[in-house]
Amino acid sequence: MCGITGFWGPGFQAEEAEHILGRMTDAIRHRGPDDSGAWTDPEQGIALGHRRLSILDLTPTGHQPMTSRDGRYVIVFNGEIYNFAALRQRLADAGESFRGHSDTEVMLAAISSWGLKPAVRSFAGQFAFALWDRQSRTLHLVRDRLGEKPLYYGWMGDTLLLGSELKALRAHPSWRGSIDRNALTLYLRHGCVPAPYSIYEGVHKVEPATIVTIATGGQVASSRYWLLEDVVHYGMAHPLEGNDEAILDELERVLRSAIAEQMVADVPVGAFLSGGIDSTAVVALMQAESSRPVRTFTIGFRDIDYDEAVHARALARHMGTDHTELYVSPEQALAVIPLLPSMFDEPFADSSQIPTFLVAQLARQQVTVALSGDGGDELFGGYYRYFVGARLWPRLAPFPTWLRGAVASAARQVTPAGWDRLAGAVQRLTPGRPRLPRVGERIHKLAGVASAGNATDFYRRMVSHWQHPAEVVIGGRELETVSTASRSPAEAFPTVERMMYFDARGYLPDDILAKVDRATMAVSLESRAPLLDHRVVELGWRLPMSLKIRRGVGKVALRKVLFRHVPESLLDRPKMGFSVPIASWLRGPLKEWAGDLLAGPRIRSAGYFQPAPIARAWSEHLSGARNWEEPLWDALMFEAWREAL
Repeated sequence: MCGITGFWGPGFQAEEAEHILGRMTDAIRHRGPDDSGAWTDPEQGIALGHRRLSILDLTPTGHQPMTSRDGRYVIVFNGEIYNFAALRQRLADAGESFRGHSDTEVMLAAISSWGLKPAVRSFAGQFAFALWDRQSRTLHLVRDRLGEKPLYYGWMGDTLLLGSELKALRAHPSWRGSIDRNALTLYLRHGCVPAPYSIYEGVHKVEPATIVTIATGGQVASSRYWLLEDVVHYGMAHPLEGNDEAILDELERVLRSAIAEQMVADVPVGAFLSGGIDSTAVVALMQAESSRPVRTFTIGFRDIDYDEAVHARALARHMGTDHTELYVSPEQALAVIPLLPSMFDEPFADSSQIPTFLVAQLARQQVTVALSGDGGDELFGGYYRYFVGARLWPRLAPFPTWLRGAVASAARQVTPAGWDRLAGAVQRLTPGRPRLPRVGERIHKLAGVASAGNATDFYRRMVSHWQHPAEVVIGGRELETVSTASRSPAEAFPTVERMMYFDARGYLPDDILAKVDRATMAVSLESRAPLLDHRVVELGWRLPMSLKIRRGVGKVALRKVLFRHVPESLLDRPKMGFSVPIASWLRGPLKEWAGDLLAGPRIRSAGYFQPAPIARAWSEHLSGARNWEEPLWDALMFEAWREAL
């Protein structure tokens, strides 16, 4: 795993360019502390820089920037190509020779032999790379299918800047960053800035499964080399045949193949083990593929509503892993908050960023690579909103909007704490039923979506933090996203498949994978997500819905594969998620810090938010009248980021 950067503009002196590249690569040294490299072509005005975290081929033959054997292409690459050994053999059989053993060299050989798009389609992995074509004098920026690795680019005057993180772009002397109020509006809805936008005007993210080509005259063209909507259409039209056991056999075979490929490294490898279905499935299959105990890592909290460490410990004991756990105090977790603005580079408000960083920090003490269970919810049907969409929306849709709105308003008359007390009383009367955490929050969330106009609007309300963000951001309006596109291919999908598609195209890369990338790279740890191998994804969409969601239970197929290796009793509990008690912290240890950042005069002076809705949310949250955790965390993370600039 690495960090890449570069610029392309008017001619320059080589010494000057290398000095600038040094500043840009130093800004992302955490992504690659083992080596750095620079390549410049003063005549063409192109400069590429690289920071290396050595994972495969630790020798100098893996050094980047790297030039193809025929001299045509120069690449800086961040990521891993897991099937590089098979591709190397295929190329060798065709007469290609190699100097070293890195996947980067294989990529260049494939591009030279087959062309860029056919080569990229052959890559199985996580990647973001910049490729300079010396023959056509064009620059290609390429990102992996699901968006595991980031890549930013944008024009500053007549200079194009690119990099794995915004801090690399900011290190260039041409940088002039202006906050994009429209992107800020989207941020308040989603808790992150969705691709292709960034928080800065004129700076973009390369979208997943996309090649951005920039010509000498500055013309920009984008093309997608892999379409998730085609995968969904094909999967629904060609479901896997056979009985459940035969389908599960095939799923396990593909999962084990992907996991085995991702365990290959020349450095120590381990895994995150949260105690949930996804990470446990990955670890169980890792252990089945390994001749020695897999190193696993988890963190715990003393708050029972947020702690899965006890479950992870029991699972690790059963699977025989070499397990390390750390119970984190509130003080340790809170100490991470000042690091977040620099770590994430742009406003980012998924509070699970805190435990993600802490578990990455723990794992990095022993390993350089850690496998995760990311993608399981989006692919196999694990989110609570899918169950609600499957069961609730068909029942709500026939009723007029005004009636649904009235019922929702009545539900909101009871505070979340009141609903929690009522749920607790029901639990005491029915002690055999599993305990569902944060009932009040869920009911208020459902009340907010009850008056949706259609299935897409229902989804959009389910995932929104601020329901009307344009009323909060001064001068802001919402830009088009995957879920608001006027001609979205998802409109032809059934409700649950539509929600899963939107999550895989938006929430997964923009939130989950951005969080994991920044948190792990901050400590120079490579994270790998075998459930997001595109071969697993393509197979997953061919699973019948009955093997995803059945009688209110999600991830049925993944559970059944897992239960071949781990007793069901060890995982028989409600889904918890990977989070921290931000809601109570805002009323307790974070109250003074948050109150200062959200103070009316401070908000008014900054000039980005309307003070009134912020003040109302803060007051209602402090009183317990309503849980405004997500919207407030959005505002706080923006203000903390802005003041840290």
